[in-house]
Amino acid sequence: MQIKVLKNRITPSAKKISTKVKMLPKEAYDFWRSVTPIRTGNARRRTRLQGNKIKANYNYAVPLDNGHSSQAPEGMSKPTERFIIKRLQKIMRK
Repeated sequence: MQIKVLKNRITPSAKKISTKVKMLPKEAYDFWRSVTPIRTGNARRRTRLQGNKIKANYNYAVPLDNGHSSQAPEGMSKPTERFIIKRLQKIMRK
């Protein structure tokens, strides 16, 4: 009886997936900023990525995220969440 060992295909794929997932917080942050309403630019300017968290450091962040702007009626969290889900699905398919 002979046993043939095939080349490991899992490790390279896992590395590619891991690399893309590590980039996801920055991609989500960029998307968040792109859907943030802009009137004076303050909201976009004062939004930061700290580690894996998006920090909106202005006093009207919650009302904006609750849709109190005609420019972003869904706020920023819901569209960003959909973006992350779609991005993860795309990463896992490849």
